[in-house]
Amino acid sequence: MTRPRIGLAMGSGVGRGWAHIGVLKGLAKAGIEVDVVAGTSIGALVAGVHLAGQMDALESWALGLNRMRIMRYLDLSMQSGGIIGGRRLGRLLNENLGDLSIEHLPKPFIAVATELATGHEIWLRQGSLVQALRASYALPGIFPPVEIEDHPLVDGALVNPVPVSVCRAMGARLVIAVNLNADMLGSELKPGGPARKGSDGGGNKGTGGADGGNGAGLLDSLFRKDGTPSMFNVMAGALNILQDRLGRSRLAGEPPDVTIAPRVGHVGLLDFDCAEELIELGEAAVERSMPFLEEALAILRA
Repeated sequence: MTRPRIGLAMGSGVGRGWAHIGVLKGLAKAGIEVDVVAGTSIGALVAGVHLAGQMDALESWALGLNRMRIMRYLDLSMQSGGIIGGRRLGRLLNENLGDLSIEHLPKPFIAVATELATGHEIWLRQGSLVQALRASYALPGIFPPVEIEDHPLVDGALVNPVPVSVCRAMGARLVIAVNLNADMLGSELKPGGPARKGSDGGGNKGTGGADGGNGAGLLDSLFRKDGTPSMFNVMAGALNILQDRLGRSRLAGEPPDVTIAPRVGHVGLLDFDCAEELIELGEAAVERSMPFLEEALAILRA
């Protein structure tokens, strides 16, 4: 009895994307091997790094993030088409992925981006893996567009937040969608939300006096203000609404066979320092979805 070709569609979610690491770990523990992978935004980043064999390095890096370390990667620039130039993050990717091409990955992979000039959905399936990942997560206003073959590309979440259709096009018979936007509508702009495990009242991990300097204060001013959403929070909240509404529409017209939906709505889109909790939530979501996945596999095998 042969098993169906399985596709994994890894959706957008900005800082909540570390839950994808937990999903991949959960699927591996359950013995579920996927054949094709599509990713949008942070989903593309985690998927691409995973297929390149660098997941352990990404997980270790994400778990080590705190406010001060995040600040080191924010090369603020108002001249590049985004508030953050993205060069430091690009260098980090190059250090770990080098000049690896998408077509040399062990499994078929497509990163979804948006063409800025036309709004067209662009599927990046060959060429530089690093460039494709940077284009897929180039959130407008935050990161500058990434030019590939003279076309400026931005975040794929603007057109296809959970790329189920891409997996279908790659020949997947069974598509597993990882939707990080299922329970998050409106949460980004709620000031003074509940503190999370391992965090202080401001939603950041407590890191003691070493993180209480000017860098942390600047980061707070960029991402939060006491009781008032900052510019970044407003932009992220707008993306939040877009992803939720567009994602619902796309998933209704292109439903996956199984949806894995980590319960991450209480985590801010910009809370990149919550990897430990998000990874656990991703693994828990796989456990909840296993009965549905096993049933879908049984039906397709029959």
